[in-house]
Amino acid sequence: MSGTTHQAAGRTPRFRTTADMSSFAEALRPAWPPLLFGLRLWASVSLALYAAFWLQLDNPFWAGASAAIVCQPQLGASLRKGWFRMLGTLVGATMSVVLTACFAQDRILFLAGLALWGAACSMVAVLLRNFASYAASLAGYTTAIIAGDLLGTVGGVDANAAFLLAVTRATEICLGIACAGIVLAATDLGGARRRLAGLFAELAAGITAGLARTLAMSTSEFSDGEEVRRQFLGRLIAFDPIIDQALGESSKIRHHLTVLQRAVDGLFSALAAWDVAANHLTTLPHSEAQQEVSTILESVPPELRSPLEQAAMPAWLAAASTLHRICQAEAGRWTTVAGSTPSLQLLTDKTAEAFASIGHAVEGIALLMGSAAPPVPRGARKSLRVPDWLPPLVSAARTFCAIGAVGLFWIVTGWPGGSLAIAFAAIVALLLAPRSDETYGAALLFTIGAVLDLILTAIIAFAVLPALRSDDFTGFCLVIGACLVPIGALLRQARQPWQAGLFTAMTMGFVPILQPTNPETYNTLLFYNVALAIVAGMGAAALSFRLLPPLSPAYRTRRLLALTLRDLRRLAMGHSSNDWEGLVYGRLSAMPNEATPLQREQLLAALSVGSEIIRQRQIAPHLSLGPKLGSVLAALAEGDSARAITQLFLLDDFLATDAAGGPSRQAVLRARGSILVLTETLTKHAAYFDAEARA
Repeated sequence: MSGTTHQAAGRTPRFRTTADMSSFAEALRPAWPPLLFGLRLWASVSLALYAAFWLQLDNPFWAGASAAIVCQPQLGASLRKGWFRMLGTLVGATMSVVLTACFAQDRILFLAGLALWGAACSMVAVLLRNFASYAASLAGYTTAIIAGDLLGTVGGVDANAAFLLAVTRATEICLGIACAGIVLAATDLGGARRRLAGLFAELAAGITAGLARTLAMSTSEFSDGEEVRRQFLGRLIAFDPIIDQALGESSKIRHHLTVLQRAVDGLFSALAAWDVAANHLTTLPHSEAQQEVSTILESVPPELRSPLEQAAMPAWLAAASTLHRICQAEAGRWTTVAGSTPSLQLLTDKTAEAFASIGHAVEGIALLMGSAAPPVPRGARKSLRVPDWLPPLVSAARTFCAIGAVGLFWIVTGWPGGSLAIAFAAIVALLLAPRSDETYGAALLFTIGAVLDLILTAIIAFAVLPALRSDDFTGFCLVIGACLVPIGALLRQARQPWQAGLFTAMTMGFVPILQPTNPETYNTLLFYNVALAIVAGMGAAALSFRLLPPLSPAYRTRRLLALTLRDLRRLAMGHSSNDWEGLVYGRLSAMPNEATPLQREQLLAALSVGSEIIRQRQIAPHLSLGPKLGSVLAALAEGDSARAITQLFLLDDFLATDAAGGPSRQAVLRARGSILVLTETLTKHAAYFDAEARA
């Protein structure tokens, strides 16, 4: 008995230890991704510095800084950013040589050309998105970095060294990019394609399920469905960064970028079709609506009637190709179905439009899941959509003023650190140019991050590194790792915008401020001159954002709505559509997060009205609607929705009587269904369509 008791007593601690170890492992699991990113950041910077030391480059710290900037939590993001960074570096280096060749004997004209180039890059950075935008920023501040080295401390342009210096700086930067890519590729298998496919599947299944629920009349609370559609619209805007990550992981995806763009546009189009159908059903008596939707719902395949989008998502991922064929077949079939009434024809046409659009989205899912990619049409490409030209112009003016002001201060004072201050003023002004919100706060965070880096690197440079041997690279790596790993982990774990801004600044500024050399030098005066120039340049950039801030979210939203209304009225006056849907999709994507659901819905309503105008113009010659349709469009162009609705009723009466006995009964019903869409949309959003289109 005592033995048994002793044996049990002896086992108890082991069970507790195992349980404690499991609990400890569970507690550490959330900390592993941030820690892994910190280790990757450290390994990337260390490898870049080792390669730069081995090649005996002039300023090896630019290789380490490039590796830190390129390093991202996702493999696709890092590789994509790396490729664009290389492109921006080569363009910036080339431009530095061009400026030197043009203004070798005139420092003022050289700085004016540098400021104009920075303004042009800032404008392009706002026009483009994601990592393409970053490449434009990089082209601007790479030129500023090389220009600072060419000008030196006294401001004389060293024309003889321009080409060699441009090649050296480009080599240092590209070396850092390559090292970061190697480390990330060796430690991350990627997954952006799968994540993007999951988002496509979730939204496509959700929109399809929502349309099916609307047709099933499972709820009489259409306001709830309206809120769901608004949420879907907000989620669609977040697609671009994840698409860029997927492009970084696969050359196949890059080659078929138009397929992904068509998939995103398809989701917008399906959402618009669902919105029109739901709004129409709210205007019908319940019994009539139930009768019409039951006719349509009976013909919808079971695969497209998923009650819950989360439950349907795995099936959409696994059978994307099959679903694509089903959607194509259904869209083609519904296009030929003739409704018995204009109301039923409207619902039929919008169902066909939704199926065709969902088919485009499913085609994107199939591509991401590795299915045979569709052929890319000759000449197909992703067009640049510019929602509004004013923000890029404001950004260009700000960057020109920031670079020009620091350059002018340097000319007047003769400050030895002026060239480096210009470079860092350009870096911050260009990096933050694409950001439209809280840029002044972000610029201040960059300055605060530089000050914190200054304190940290001063301790390392003058208290820690002198105790190491000059050839002890391992010890040097351990020292910088003690700083980079925690900073990287905190950046990966950041949840608040100020945290992300601060730790991003510390990640980017640590190596340039430390300025490691081979062999290591300890010049206190040079260190603090460099640090002061960096902080002053960042502070000047922050001041430029304060004096010339970006447009506020509320003002940008009002401009997007006004510009869309102006373009809609031009469309009504007979101007070319020029990819009307693509233009509005771009503006929907550019809507600030602060935009209200009603404002997003108004933009979606403008999309529907414009599409129906184009459709009416296509039908008009076949049904002799010219003068009568012209009266409707004239009222729309003048911003008089009440008169437009009256003219639409007259047009519908004409179609119901004079044209009803024509050869194409379905064309008449389709035209009358389109009139219903216009009438109901103009009635619901009369305040918007009657507003003054002043941007």
